Amino acid sequence: MVTKNVRLATVYDAEELSRLNHEFNGGDRVDSKNIQESIKNNTEIIAVATVDERLVGFACAQVLHSFCYSNAHGEITEMYVEESARRKGFASLMIALLEENLAERGVTSIKILTGKGNEAAIRTYLRSGYVVEDDIVLDKKVSC
Repeated sequence: MVTKNVRLATVYDAEELSRLNHEFNGGDRVDSKNIQESIKNNTEIIAVATVDERLVGFACAQVLHSFCYSNAHGEITEMYVEESARRKGFASLMIALLEENLAERGVTSIKILTGKGNEAAIRTYLRSGYVVEDDIVLDKKVSC
């Protein structure tokens, strides 16, 4: 029997998170030590999806605080599920887990940014109760 699960990431997931992130974003692989530090320092919330204990997806969220707002805001920043594990409910389950953890940290509203052409993701977010807004996102690359 296949065992499916969604849970929060641990430092032991770092190597597999590096692999999945590379599949998702390309480029150089993120050093697993950097991922372990992020998990240890609690700088973001990372949900993972597993099939028989093997990571098949991940989603990340951030808590944003500002003196301008009385409550913290959340943002789901990344979402990836391997092709073979798609359309099995993992994305919705990871969203729900992130929402629960964001709420525990005082978050009262959550934003998700995705590409206009990412119809499958948009459908998933709509099913999870998100609404499309008319915000305009401006992006600028800066050199360090």
